[in-house]
Amino acid sequence: MAVVAEVRNASKEYKTGDTNIVALHPTSTQFREKELTLIIGPSGSGKTTLLSLIGCVIYPTSGEVFVNGNAIKELSQKELAHIRLQNIGFVFQSFNLIAPLPALDNVMHPLLLMGVNRKEAKQRAEVALEKVGMTDRMYNLPKMLSGGQQQRVAIARALVTNPKIILCDEPTASLDAKSVGIVMTELKQLAENGKSVTVVTHDMRLKPYADRIIYVNDGVASENEAAGEAFLK
Repeated sequence: MAVVAEVRNASKEYKTGDTNIVALHPTSTQFREKELTLIIGPSGSGKTTLLSLIGCVIYPTSGEVFVNGNAIKELSQKELAHIRLQNIGFVFQSFNLIAPLPALDNVMHPLLLMGVNRKEAKQRAEVALEKVGMTDRMYNLPKMLSGGQQQRVAIARALVTNPKIILCDEPTASLDAKSVGIVMTELKQLAENGKSVTVVTHDMRLKPYADRIIYVNDGVASENEAAGEAFLK
């Protein structure tokens, strides 16, 4: 399976006054097509920092991060924004849907930002909504949708640009058990169809959906299940 993102001995530190805060200790791992990876850890553990590195949202303090073969430390903010728009789909806990716009227009939005004409954007958005079973709600405003339905619209928006990488930050935190099952089944199917799907979570209910799990605590990442389970207790 092709590697679409990689961190090589990458770390992230923040300076507050005279104090250095280590958000992520040096970490090396790869993210591949056709793979659903869970990054599990408690709040403040460094898991979202790892996601932000592969999402080209932040630069590493040391080490290297590669996305589609590009070393992100060598890119400008504008170039990073281009990579995010073209290659990465984001799904957030809070959905981040635009309240005044119906579901269809929310899904069209990233395509319009890319300069796709409105007719083609509408067609592609309709296909993306069909993939997540939301065609009957495409003209509904976000406030008219349940939490699970909003999350499925958010997944369609992440899909519509056909990115290789789907990054999800706590996508099931505010969902009931039924909605969790629907959303995770859809994410798993995306991975099986060739996407690299990475999900940050502290929700152990998601483990059965994972092809592999990275455990993070106190900025230390490990794929050792015994060690991971131990430091999460």
